Amino acid sequence: MLELHAVTAGYDRRTPVVTGASLTVASGESVGLLGPSGCGKSTLARVAALLHRPDAGRVTLDGAEVRAWRHRAPRTLRTTVGVVFQQPRLSADPRLRLRDLIAEPLRAAGRRTEIPGRLAELAPAVGLTDDLLARRPHEVSDGQLQRACLARALVLRPRLLVCDEMTAMLDASTTAALVTAVESYRADADASLLAVGHDRVLLERWCDRTVDWADIAGKTGSDSANP
Repeated sequence: MLELHAVTAGYDRRTPVVTGASLTVASGESVGLLGPSGCGKSTLARVAALLHRPDAGRVTLDGAEVRAWRHRAPRTLRTTVGVVFQQPRLSADPRLRLRDLIAEPLRAAGRRTEIPGRLAELAPAVGLTDDLLARRPHEVSDGQLQRACLARALVLRPRLLVCDEMTAMLDASTTAALVTAVESYRADADASLLAVGHDRVLLERWCDRTVDWADIAGKTGSDSANP
């Protein structure tokens, strides 16, 4: 499904954040990537989500080598991957109501007719009521906003979900609810998961296998990735 081979990436070619990182996620598999804050795992997650072009190495998705990134990547590749970031307030447009936030990818893909049906499916799956869907980000809690961000990541039915510290800012009950929602989606869609975090207990309970950052990368650096 996903193969990262000898990936080097950063925001300044002279000082890469990640050097020589290799990781695979098989079809239908869930993999936890465990590492301390600042080691580079968020940058690698952005590479996996096709949001950041690596300086070197190879990324393969569904057997095809990725050659374009962000909006330049083919739509079929972009819609294969869904991503949830650690800080929902940095990845959510503050002007949008939650229902419009969730529907953003469908509008961008020219699939507006699917919006009512997908909202009806996803809102209860992530624990959002009609009242919450009508609110804007500043009117809801971090946990409620992250529920909407997860729904947004799932709205195009991705085959790979990348969760970058998705639950790091959340309480235990919200964490459990979001993990349950992800696993329910994966069971229905046979989707793969790359879950990035620093909580070994959570990742080992959640994922099929957990990989330590020190075992996949040749170097750690200052990870300053933002949505």
